[in-house]
Amino acid sequence: MRHSIALVTGTTSGLGRAAASMLAAEGCRQVIVTGRSLARVQETAAQLAAETNTQVFTPLELDLNAPSSGKAALAELVKWGRPIDLLLLNAGLVGGKERVVTAAGVEAAQAPLIGHHQLTVGLLGAGLLSPSARIVISGAEPARGDVPMFSYTDVAAFAAKHHQGDRAAAVEALVRSGPSVKYEANRAYADAKLLVAWWAAALARRLPSGMAVYAVSPGSAPDTQAARNAGPAVKWLFVPMARLLGMTQTPETAARRYLQASELGTDVSGQFFASAPKKLTGPMEAMRHPHLHDRENQEAAWRAVVKVSGVDLHAASPSSA
Repeated sequence: MRHSIALVTGTTSGLGRAAASMLAAEGCRQVIVTGRSLARVQETAAQLAAETNTQVFTPLELDLNAPSSGKAALAELVKWGRPIDLLLLNAGLVGGKERVVTAAGVEAAQAPLIGHHQLTVGLLGAGLLSPSARIVISGAEPARGDVPMFSYTDVAAFAAKHHQGDRAAAVEALVRSGPSVKYEANRAYADAKLLVAWWAAALARRLPSGMAVYAVSPGSAPDTQAARNAGPAVKWLFVPMARLLGMTQTPETAARRYLQASELGTDVSGQFFASAPKKLTGPMEAMRHPHLHDRENQEAAWRAVVKVSGVDLHAASPSSA
């Protein structure tokens, strides 16, 4: 395994757990596994060690909804002082019928991106990503705009109508689920994953030349905890229909995409990889949809995430590439 030290978020179940197990099987020297509860992530690390017959798992408490937890986790990583080769930002969820806003004022489906941004920028600032580090962040097929029951917000139109054309302000409103946003769980999820794709593209322009970042949809894998809060339409209509059409896969198959992406080169840094258009499974490919490559929206998303999170890469500026 080229990546000797990996950090995986959201590892107590589902795709994160599967990815951590596969990283160990492929020879990773240390896999830092994280979760909101230290006791639970310690239990997960012990279970993974027994299942893989390795002693490479290191538990770390990290609640992406709580900035104080992120700071504490970063301080612990600084104390350990070992640069990370693969940063796998896996944690995420589909929101429920009712709007949920975290204590930090962020809509629940958007909160993982804010926490992941704080972690990534903190690691970069502390010099805790190796010179050839790969960052993989979990996207989703709805960001393409062609998945039934899921649609994303036209940020330019939303900005023109509610925010005097200021796209960063419009993105911030989506992240905070502000008063101008009509909450719909499926749209909130699609918006969150579209912002992930834009954020990855903006981050790619700010990374040192040897590093790379990719947004990766693992594809349809309903047998995880990500959709635990989803509404009945998703649970009892969308998921059964996807299963009937053969458009679902195991968590292990889905998590394999993360590892495949981690071996990509810097020439495709910042791109969003998913199933072929209108598909939910199958081989992943780089998405070419124009809205995913809108640089103005990418930079607006970056500025909004920076404002909401309170952290930025002050020493870096976007390249002209």
